[in-house]
Amino acid sequence: MEHVPPPAEELALLDRELVRLDARRLQLLNRRAWLVAVLRTPAAPPPFPPPGVRQPGPRPPAAPFVWGPPPQAAPSPGSSGARGAQNVLLILGGLLLAVAAIAFTLFSWGAMGIAGRSAVLAAVTAGALVAPAPLLRRGLSSTAEALAAVGLVLTVLDAYALHAAVLPDTDGLGYAAVASAVLASVWAAYGLGLGRLRLPLPASVVAGMFPLVLGSWYAGAPAVVFGWALLVTAAVDAAVALRSGRLAVRVAAWCGAAPTGTVALVIGLVTSLSAAGPVDAAGPGALLLAGAVAALSAGWRAPREWAVAGGAVAGAAAVAGAGGVLRTAVPWSWAVVVYLLCGAALSAVVRLRAVPRPVVRGVLGTSAVVTGAAVLVVLPTVYTALLGPASRAAGVWSGAPAGVRDAVGASWWWQEAGSAPVVLLVAAALLGAVYAAGGRAGGPPAGWRTAAGSGALGLGWAAAVVLLVVVDAPYAVAVAVEPLLVAGLLVVAVRRAPDTPAWTALVCALAGAVGAGLLALASEAATYAVSGALTALFAGAAVRSRVAAVQSVTAVASVLCAIAVAGSVGASSGWSAPRTAVVVLVVPAVAVGLATRLRAPAVALSLEGAGAFGALVAVGLSVPDAPYLALVLGSCGVLAAATAVRPERRPGAGYLAAALFVGATWVRLGACGVAAPEAYTLPVSVVACAVGFLRRRTDPEASSWAAYGPGLAMTMLPSLAAAWTDPHWPRPLLLGVAALAVTLVGARRRLQAPLVLGGSVLALDALHELTPQVMQVLDALPRWAFPALAGLLLLAVGATYEQRLRDARRVRKSLGRMR
Repeated sequence: MEHVPPPAEELALLDRELVRLDARRLQLLNRRAWLVAVLRTPAAPPPFPPPGVRQPGPRPPAAPFVWGPPPQAAPSPGSSGARGAQNVLLILGGLLLAVAAIAFTLFSWGAMGIAGRSAVLAAVTAGALVAPAPLLRRGLSSTAEALAAVGLVLTVLDAYALHAAVLPDTDGLGYAAVASAVLASVWAAYGLGLGRLRLPLPASVVAGMFPLVLGSWYAGAPAVVFGWALLVTAAVDAAVALRSGRLAVRVAAWCGAAPTGTVALVIGLVTSLSAAGPVDAAGPGALLLAGAVAALSAGWRAPREWAVAGGAVAGAAAVAGAGGVLRTAVPWSWAVVVYLLCGAALSAVVRLRAVPRPVVRGVLGTSAVVTGAAVLVVLPTVYTALLGPASRAAGVWSGAPAGVRDAVGASWWWQEAGSAPVVLLVAAALLGAVYAAGGRAGGPPAGWRTAAGSGALGLGWAAAVVLLVVVDAPYAVAVAVEPLLVAGLLVVAVRRAPDTPAWTALVCALAGAVGAGLLALASEAATYAVSGALTALFAGAAVRSRVAAVQSVTAVASVLCAIAVAGSVGASSGWSAPRTAVVVLVVPAVAVGLATRLRAPAVALSLEGAGAFGALVAVGLSVPDAPYLALVLGSCGVLAAATAVRPERRPGAGYLAAALFVGATWVRLGACGVAAPEAYTLPVSVVACAVGFLRRRTDPEASSWAAYGPGLAMTMLPSLAAAWTDPHWPRPLLLGVAALAVTLVGARRRLQAPLVLGGSVLALDALHELTPQVMQVLDALPRWAFPALAGLLLLAVGATYEQRLRDARRVRKSLGRMR
C-alpha cells in the first residue's frame, strides 16, 4: 500500500523540492551565459568567475576539458550572404568579359593589323592566365577562379583567331581535333601548376574528349574505327576518374566516359549484327571485347555499386563480341544458341577467386539476363506446341495424322525452330547446375536455389514438348509421350514438400494436360485414351498427395478430364447436345458423392465446385431442348439437396436446391405448352405454405424465406411471367390482388419473404399494366418536358437527400428485424 504523509509533512517536502529546482535552474542559466560568451568572442572568452568571487545562487560547474583545437566562432549571419553576393558579381563580371572578347574576335578583328591583333590577344590572354597566381596568394580564390575562366575562354578564342587569320585553308574538323588536343594539354598543365584552381582540370578533361572523335570524323573513318575512337576516349576518361583525387575531375570524367563508351559499344553491336561473315565480324568483335576489358578494368577499382555495373557491362560486351563472330558460322535461326552459350560461359567467372565479388555478381547478372532473353525468344514455340491444335477446330476426329506437325499446324514455321529445344535444354542445364550448387558451401542462397530448381524443371518439360514437334515425331508417339510427361510431373508434385519446384511441377502438369488433350482431338481413339489416362493420373495424385492444396487442384483437374470423357461419349454416340448433357451430369453426381465422404473441407469444397462447373456445362448443353433442360435442372436440384445434407453446406445448398426445383417446374410447364400454370403450381404452393406454417409454429425463429419463400415463388413468379405475355386483363388483376394480399399479410405478421415477394410482384404487375398509359402521356408531352422533369426530380432528391438516406436506413433496419 502507498504511504500518504500528513498535510504538514507533505507541504515541507514540496517546499524543499521547489528550492532544489530553483537552484538547478539558476545553475543552468549561468552555464548558458558562459557558453554564449565563448561563442561570441572566441579570441578572448570571459573567464569563469574566480573562486573568490561568489555570485548569487549555487555555483555552476566549470567548462569541461575537450581535446583538440579551441572552438571556432560561428559564422556571422551576413558572412554567407556576402560570399554569395561576391560570387554573383564575379560570375557576372567573367561573363561580361567573355562576351566582350567574343564580340571583339568576331566583329572587330578585321579592323586591326596583324601586329595589333597578336598584341591584343596575347596581352589579354596572358593577363587573364597570370593574374590568378597572385590572387591565390592573397586568398582571393573566387576572383582567381573568375579570371581563370576568362583565360580559358580566351584560349579558345585564340585558337579560333589563329584558324581564321593564319590558317584559313585548313580543314575545320582536323584543326578542331588538333586544337582540342593542344587546349586539353595546356589547360591540364595550367591546372596542375595552379593546384588551387578548380576549373582548369575539369575543362581539360572535357576538351580531351574531342581529339580522337573529331580526328576520325575528319579522316572519314568507318564505323568501327569511329567506335574505337570513342572507346579509347571513354577508357582514358575512366582512368582519369579512377586516379584523380578531385571530385570535379571525377564527375567530369565519368560523365564523359559513360556516354562515349555506350555509343562505342552500340556501334560495335550494330556492326556485329550486320556482319555477313567471320572476317566482317572480327573488327566489331574486337571492339566489343576491348570494351569488355575496359569496363572490367574500370569495375575492378570502382566502388561496390559501380563495380557491379562494370561487371555487367563487361559481360554483355563479351557476349556480343564473341557471339557476333561465332554466329556467322551458323544459320541465323541458330544465332540465339550461340549467344546463349557465350552467356553460359560467363558463369565460369565464379571460379576465379582473384576477381572482386561485386564484379563477379555483375558478370553473373549478365549471364542470367542473356539466358532469360534467349528463353523469351523461343517461348512462342512452347505456346504453339501446346495450343497449336486448338487452331484446327475443323479437324476434330478427322483421323490421326502421320506426324505431330500436321496436328499442331504451321509446318513451315517449325522448320526454322530447330534451335528452340536446344535453347530450352541449355537453359535448364544451367539452372540445374545452380540448383545442384546450392547444397555446397558458398553456393547460392536457398531462395535462388529453389527458383533455379523450378526453372530447370519447367524448361526441361517445355524442351521435351517442343522437341516432339521439331523432330516431327509420329502422332502416336507424341500422344503417348505427353501423358507420360504429365505423370512424371505429378510424381514430383506429390512426393516433394509443398515448395516452389513442387508447385512448378503441378502447373506444368496442368499445362501439359491441356496440350495433350488438344493434341488428342485429331483422333477419336486418342481422345478417349488421353482423357481417360489424365483422369486416372490426376485422381491418383489427389489420393496419394498429403497436401490439401495439391489434392484440391488435382481433384478438380480429374473432374474436368472426366467431363471431357463424358462429352466424348455423347459425341461418339451421335447424340444431340441436350441428350449428351444427361451423360455429362453423371460426373457432377460422382463428384458430389465423393465430396460427402471426404474429411478435408478444402478438398471437398474444391470437388463440389468442380461438380458445380460440370452441372453448369450440362445446363448449357440442354438449353436448346426444354424437356431435357427441365430434366437437367431437376437432377441438379437433387445434387444440391444431397449436398445440403452436410450441415456446413445446408444454407446455401438448400436454397439452391429449392431454386433449381422451381426452375425445373417452370421449364417443364412451359415445354408442355401450359397456358395456365396456376393450375399446377397453386396446389403445390398451398401445400408448401402449409408445411412452412407448421414449421413456424414449432420453430418461431425459422426464417420466413425457408418457410414461405419456395411456396410463394412456386406460383407467383410463373404467374407474373404469364401475366406479362397475357393480352387480357383478368390474370394481371387476380395476380395483383393476390400479391397485395400477400404483401399486407407479410407487413401485418412482420414476415420478410411475403412482404418482399408480394411487393415485388405487385410493383412489376402494376408496371406492366400502366406501361401503355404512361407511354401515351409521354408521347403527349413536349420534348422539353423530359429534361425539365429530370431536373425537378434531381432537385427534389438533392434537397431531401439526407432525409431519403435516413428513410432508406430505417426501411433496411425494419426489413432486417423481420423473420
